[in-house]
Amino acid sequence: MDLLQLRYFQTVARFEHMSRAAEELGIAQPSLSRTIARLEAELGSPLFERHGRGIKLNASGTMFLRHVDRTLSELDDGVRAVREAGDLGLGRVGIACETLLTITTVLGSFRVAHPRADVRLFQSNAEEMERQLRAGEVDFCVASQQLPDPHLDSLELTREEVLLAVPRGHWLDGRDSVTIPEIADEPFVTTRRSHWQRALLDRLFASEGRTPVISCEGDEPGASQVLISAGLGIGLIPAMSRQAGTDTRVPVAWVHLDAPACHRVLTLVWRRDAYLSEAAVKFREFITSRPFMTHRLPDPRRPNP
Repeated sequence: MDLLQLRYFQTVARFEHMSRAAEELGIAQPSLSRTIARLEAELGSPLFERHGRGIKLNASGTMFLRHVDRTLSELDDGVRAVREAGDLGLGRVGIACETLLTITTVLGSFRVAHPRADVRLFQSNAEEMERQLRAGEVDFCVASQQLPDPHLDSLELTREEVLLAVPRGHWLDGRDSVTIPEIADEPFVTTRRSHWQRALLDRLFASEGRTPVISCEGDEPGASQVLISAGLGIGLIPAMSRQAGTDTRVPVAWVHLDAPACHRVLTLVWRRDAYLSEAAVKFREFITSRPFMTHRLPDPRRPNP
């Protein structure tokens, strides 16, 4: 068993598709298939379920992947540490975020304060974030959903109200607040289920025993306000967007949603045992020492002062 086999296995496990993995690795598919077959023979157990051309990790493969991710991540951390020891810069910091608009202002200020830091930014959903942290592809995630991996640490950055955005001229334009039953039949612009907006929308409707009507769903949360403004439906938008003045460029009307826990919590998440470059350490200090551009809601777990 060698490192190349493990790298190949990790990529195949990520895509669960032999052709896509081969394309990502830049090798021929038959060569990749033979490598995976040799690895399975060495382990004495298949790692994938095969159905025609489709493959899927089985229980053994899922278990083995956790160990491979940790092993390769440790190795990559070691390589980074050695390279950065002789580097005149601060090293690299990798950050994943569900929508890049959330962190743009903070990241711009960080680059001004630390121009020698090599910053890499990724747009990822919650599932992808967990994988990136395990694989050492990023140092931090700015997440709006809980990442349940027990090997991760997190720190709350802010919590903010989530508002209902409606097109100008909509019957809710001018209303201060609205309840879920009142909008039960309204079409919603939202994201796919892997994103926090969709998770919040489904949870709010489920609390009333209802299911939302979806008119548009996608993978780009930042596009929701544009689609709402165009009249394709209504949708949940964090208060950060309103405070940033996006309604002057993309006109919508804002309505408070009279529903419990209609807010999002932004957290900074990192792998507890990961190597952090000087740039990553400074980024964590920077982002946790300055307020986000949001009106903070009180944490219900903390007593009022």
